[in-house]
Formats: sequence, structure tokens, C-alpha cells
Amino acid sequence: MQFAFTEEQAMIAETARAFFAGNATSERTRRAMEGDGIDRDLWASFCTELGLAGIAVPEAHGGSGLGLVEFATIAEAAGAQVAALPLLGLAMPARAIAAGGSEAQKREWLPKLASGEVIAAPGGSHDQRVGDGKLTGTVDFVPHGGIADMFVLASPEGAWIVRADAPGLAIERPVTMDQTRPLARVTLTDTPGDPLPDWQAGLEAARAGGWICVAAEALGGAQATLDRTVGYAQERVQFGRPIGSFQAYKHRLADMMVEIEQARSAVYWAACAVDEDSAEAPLALHSAKSFAADTYCRCAGDMIQLHGGIGFTWEHDAHLFFKRARAIRSMLGDSDWHREQVANIIGLGEAA
Repeated sequence: MQFAFTEEQAMIAETARAFFAGNATSERTRRAMEGDGIDRDLWASFCTELGLAGIAVPEAHGGSGLGLVEFATIAEAAGAQVAALPLLGLAMPARAIAAGGSEAQKREWLPKLASGEVIAAPGGSHDQRVGDGKLTGTVDFVPHGGIADMFVLASPEGAWIVRADAPGLAIERPVTMDQTRPLARVTLTDTPGDPLPDWQAGLEAARAGGWICVAAEALGGAQATLDRTVGYAQERVQFGRPIGSFQAYKHRLADMMVEIEQARSAVYWAACAVDEDSAEAPLALHSAKSFAADTYCRCAGDMIQLHGGIGFTWEHDAHLFFKRARAIRSMLGDSDWHREQVANIIGLGEAA
């Protein structure tokens, strides 16, 4: 297992950082929040100009055929700007189809996902019934479900590709905390679905991709909260000194940095483990999701406090990071659930 970026990986990470820093501005993110939660121009540039949407899609189907390490570098850069993009559609449905779909399904959907022509959304529920190839039930908390063109929906019995315009499909768009990744409720009533032949493999790939995606976003967001707070600490003067010179302030920043570096190790350990099909992958994935999400929440809260009163205002970006952090911690299994999985894997389940 290699714990240093290759030259190619470093180049992808630098390209992604420059792209999001220059384009995913706070103003554009706020405009996306007032709309459907996606920055369409940013998405078009991301998919067509840079070709980053297909980075984890097999080359035979229009992608770059790279792995989760490369995808994580992109998600980290996007998370640092709280970019309003449907990245989970690439991390989960695309990987599910690539791992568990038929050749016909791969030919139909993967090139469209890699080019950005189609936006996908993942979802899962135990409340789904299947009969005669049709689905009935409700799936809650579907990220970017309100604007998706297709879904990959999973249940304990299988996983299906469902078109957004399929008969019997209805979508509700409740108000959610993180407006850069709005959630939807998808209701199915005798809705036709195309089953994935190897749905277990598809579900495993989708879960790994989803956990890496949000963990890397959390890492990028946490680092951004630290960077912005350090900048403020150097500019804000009180009692004739920059507030960053006070020991209590410096200790908080140092604590943030230590936790972020630990989260960075966890995220890229997990991405490496999945790419190399290591036996450590399940342990690494649960560790990364729980630790990175908790770190992001802690750092976003510290950012607000260390900015004093301005950290609470709508005009300051602190609330964007805080909302994204809280949303990430809750989605795809909360931190308590992931820690329980870690305890079970290392044999501490009963004791925990």
C-alpha cells in the first residue's frame, strides 16, 4: 500500500484544487442554494472541460478508469469550497452499475454519467416491495433526488435502476439543512425498475464510494475552516495584538490541525484499501467516515466560535461549512453506527 501520492495523483489534486478555488465561489454556491441545489455551470465545466466526472468510470465506458484515491482528491477539493455538485451520483450509482450492472446497463448509463449528460442519485430503503419487475415503496433522504435523471435504489432484496420519468414515480422536496445537497423523498407505485444482475457487488461498491466521497468532502471542509480561521486570527487585532497571538486561541487552532491530519490519514488509508482490494477496507471505510465527519463538525463549530460574532451571520460563509458538516455526519450511517461497525470488526462488539 502506497501512502504518498504519485505524480499523476498529485497533478489531479492540484488541478481540482485550482478549479474549485477559482470557480466554486461563495456567491455561486449561494445562488445554487436559492435554486435546486446545483451549480449548473460549474457542473458543466467539471464534466466537459476537465472531464473529472468520469475519473472513476472504466475507460471502456467513457471514463478514465482511475480509483477512489483520485476521486477522493477531487471530493476533498470540492468540499473545501462547499461546492454545490451532485458528486454522490458519481460515487454511488456509477460505481454500482460498473460493479454490478449488465453489459447493456453499463453501455447505456456509464458514458452518460461520465460526460455529465445524466445526473444520478442513490437511495436505499427497507420499505420497498417488488412484484413483476415493478417497485412500490418510499425512499427518503435521496441526495439531489429532486433534479436527478435516474436513480439506483437498493433494498435488502436487490438494487434497481429507475428512470426519473418512469410511471408511478413521485418526488417530494422537503426543506433540508444543507441546501447545497438537498434531499428528496421518492415514492414508487408499481414503478418499473431495471435490476442489477450482481446487486450485492454493486451495493458494496456504492457504499465504499459514498463513504469515501463524504469523508473526503469532510476533510476538505475541515481544512478550509482551519485555513480561514488562521487567516482571521492574523488580521483581527484586540488589545493591540492579533488575536492569534493569544495562547488560548492558538491551542484551539492546534487541536483542529491535529484532528484534521488524523482524518486525512484515515480518508486516504480507506481509499487505498478499497483500490487495492485490501482486507482492511471495511475497517478503514467505517473509521474514515466516522472520524472525518466528526472532525468536520468540530472544526466548523470552532470556526464559528473563533470568529466571534461575525461567525453567526448569514453573510459569513461559516454557516455553509457548519450545515454541510452536520449533514455529512448524519448521512450514509451516522458516526455512532460506523463506530459500532469498527467495534464489531475488531472484536469489541459485545464489550462496546
